[in-house]
Amino acid sequence: MQSNTFHLSNELLFKSFMIGARNVILEKNQLNSINVFPVPDGDTGSNLASMMSSILERSKLGNTSEETIQSIADAAIVGARGNSGIIFAQYIIGFSSGIRENKIDTETFIESVERAANYAYHSISKPVEGTMITVMRTWANAMKEFKNATSNFIELMGKAFEAAKEELARTPEKLAVLKDNKVVDAGAKGFVHFIEGFVKALKGEEVDLSMHQYETISELHVDHLEESQFRYCTEALIRGKHLNLDQLRNELESLGDSLVVAGSDQTVRIHIHTDHPDHVFAYLSDRAKISEQKVDDMKRQFEAAHHRKYPIALVTDSIADLPESMVDQYQIHMFPINLIINDTTYYDKVTIQSSRFYDMMDTLKVYPTSAQPNPKALENFFSFLTTYYQQVFVLTVSEKMSGTYQAFKEAAQKFKSVADIRVMNSKQNSGAEGLLVMKAAELIDQGQSLDDLEKIMESLTGKAKILVSVKTLKYMVRSGRVSKVTGIIGKIMNLKPIISIDENGQGIIFEKSLSLKSSNWKIEKHIREVVEKHGIESFAIVHANAKERAKQYAETYRKIVGKEPAYVMDISTIVAMNAGIGTVAIAYIRGEKS
Repeated sequence: MQSNTFHLSNELLFKSFMIGARNVILEKNQLNSINVFPVPDGDTGSNLASMMSSILERSKLGNTSEETIQSIADAAIVGARGNSGIIFAQYIIGFSSGIRENKIDTETFIESVERAANYAYHSISKPVEGTMITVMRTWANAMKEFKNATSNFIELMGKAFEAAKEELARTPEKLAVLKDNKVVDAGAKGFVHFIEGFVKALKGEEVDLSMHQYETISELHVDHLEESQFRYCTEALIRGKHLNLDQLRNELESLGDSLVVAGSDQTVRIHIHTDHPDHVFAYLSDRAKISEQKVDDMKRQFEAAHHRKYPIALVTDSIADLPESMVDQYQIHMFPINLIINDTTYYDKVTIQSSRFYDMMDTLKVYPTSAQPNPKALENFFSFLTTYYQQVFVLTVSEKMSGTYQAFKEAAQKFKSVADIRVMNSKQNSGAEGLLVMKAAELIDQGQSLDDLEKIMESLTGKAKILVSVKTLKYMVRSGRVSKVTGIIGKIMNLKPIISIDENGQGIIFEKSLSLKSSNWKIEKHIREVVEKHGIESFAIVHANAKERAKQYAETYRKIVGKEPAYVMDISTIVAMNAGIGTVAIAYIRGEKS
C-alpha cells in the first residue's frame, strides 16, 4: 500500500479517534502527576480525560467521514476542559475543517494535521513553546518530511510518531519550569498518547479501559505556584450567531492570563486564569448565551497536589456560609451550587457574587431558581480529588432543602473503589452549616480519624441552629418559599417572621413578629435561654446586604454569649435569593453545659 494512494476509511477514522481517546484516558493520573505548566494544579490529565470521555460518549459514526469528524469535533469542544483540553479541541476543529465526504488520502490527512496545528496555535492569546502546540507542529512537519520516504501510511505515521516523541523529550529545553522539575510538558505528553492510540488503531490494536487499573503515581513536590498570578481557572461554553473569536480574545485579555478562545462562530469555548470569574461572566452574558461554566480554584488544586495539610479532604457546598480566610486556612473544598438567572446558570459565590445579585433582585421579571450540582461536574470534581486523597468527608446543606446531598452521594458511589468518601447531611444551611464545617475542619486539624470525625459530626448536627430575622416576605414569596396568600396576609399584618430549621432539616417559621424590634427581642430571648441551659460553643452572624443590622447583632450577642462571633459575613447568593435583602441571622452550636 503506497502512502500516496492510501485512503483512510470513515470507519477507521472513527475507530482511530476512539482508541486515541481511550489511550489518553489511561494516562490520566500520570499526566496529572507531571502537570507544572501553566500552573502546577495537577489536573491536566483530568481535563484531557474529560474531553476524551466526551468524544467517546457523544460522537457518532456518520454516513461520511465529514459527518463523523464533525461529530467528533462537536463532542470535543463541548467536553473540553482546562488549557490543554480546549487547545486540543481546537486542534480537532482545525483537522475537521478540511475533511469533505470520504476523501481522506495521505495528502488530505497531512494538510488536515497542519491546519489543525495552526488552529490550535491561533486559539492561544500568548502561545508558549515547549508545550502541546510545539509537538503538534512537529508531528505535522514530520508527516510532510517523511511522506516520500515511506512505503505505506502506517509506516509514515510511525515515523512521525517517533518525531513527536523526540520533540516531547525536548520540551524541558524550551520551558524552564519543566527543566526545573525534571518533567516533560503534560499537555504535550497527552497529545503524544493520543497519536499512539491512533497508530494502534491503524495496526488493528485495541485499548480496553474496563481492564485498566489506575495506579497511584508518585507526585512532584512543587514549592509554589508558577507563572500565573491568578487564582481561578475559568471556562465557559457560549453559543450565538456570528461570534467573533478574535474580538472575544482581545477583549478578555485584560481580565487575566492563559487565555484560550476556541470553536466556531456559533459555539465557542473560553479558558482564562483570573481573580474575578464573575467579571468574565458579566462580560460574556451581555454578548452570548452561556451554555456551560467551569471554575476551578487553582490554589486549592495546587495544595491538593503538592501541599496537603491533612490526609482527609473536607468538602462542602457554597450554601455553607464561611469566610474565605477560614476556607483557605483549612484547605476546605467548597463546591458551588447552581443559580439560574435569565436561563443562564451561574456558580454561587464564584461566577456571581452577592453584590451583583442584590442589584438584580428587584428588576428580574423571572425570579432566579437554584439547581443541584451537575452530575458530570461532580464526577470531575471527585475524579481530581481522589487522585490525591484516599479519604474524603463531605458535609452538605440540609437534604430537605436541596438535592445537593443526594447528588454528592450518587457521585461518591462511583469512586468507592479508589477512596473512602463519607457524605453527611448537615440538616442545616447558611451560617449553621458553615459553623459545622468549621468544626469539622478543626477536628481534622486536631488529627481525628475519619471514623471519629463522622461520629462527632453526627452528634453536632442536632446542636446547631440558625435563627433568621426576615425584613420582608416579598423575596420568600417570589422564590416560592411561602405562598402568595401567606405573603399577602404577611404584608397586611406587617409580619417580620423568624425563620429556622427543625431537627429533620426542614425550614420552619420559628416565631411570628409584627416588627423587627419584636423579632430581635424573641431571638435574643431564645439565645439567652440556650446560654443559660447549655452554653454556646460557637456562633456566627450572617446577613444579606445588611451590615449595620449585622454589626448590632454582633455587639449584642458578644455580650450575651461572652465571646466574639466566629465570623460576620454576607450570606450565600442562594440563601439571599430566598431570605431577601435586609435579612440578618445568628447561627450557633450549643455547648454541653448541664
